[in-house]
Amino acid sequence: MYKRVLLAYDGSQSGQKALLDCREIVQWSQAELHLIAVMPTTVTPVVADGWAYGAETEPADRAEYEAILSAGLRRLTEAGLSARGQVVAGSSVDEIVRCAQAVKADLIVVGHQHRSSWAERWWRGSVSKALIEHAPCSVLVVITA
Repeated sequence: MYKRVLLAYDGSQSGQKALLDCREIVQWSQAELHLIAVMPTTVTPVVADGWAYGAETEPADRAEYEAILSAGLRRLTEAGLSARGQVVAGSSVDEIVRCAQAVKADLIVVGHQHRSSWAERWWRGSVSKALIEHAPCSVLVVITA
C-alpha cells in the first residue's frame, strides 16, 4: 500500500490523465499526496529564429508554472483530496527524484504521451524512461494516446 505519492504535473493532456488516475490511487490507499511542477532552469540568454530565453523570462515562467500547479491542486481539492504542492526548478528527472527522496515517496506518478515520429522521440528523449532508471521508488507512467 502506498503511503506517500508524488505526482509530477505539467497541465498537459497526459498530466491531466495522471492526475485523475493518481486521485483514485490516493483515495484507495489514503496516501499523502504531493504535487510538483518542474520548471526548466534559467539558462544563459539564447536567441534563435526570433525566440529568446534568459533570466528576464524567469518571473513569467514561474507564474505560468504556479498557475499550472494551482489548477492541479484545485482539481484535487474539488475531488475531496488534500495535497501539498510546489514549483521546483531544474532538470525534470533530477527534480522529481530529489522531491521523491525528500518526501519519502512510495510511488511517483507521471503522464506520458507517445510521440509520433522517431525524430521527436530521439530529440526530446523520455522523462518517464529516464525516471524509471533513477527513481528511489515505484513509478506509474500514465499513457495517453
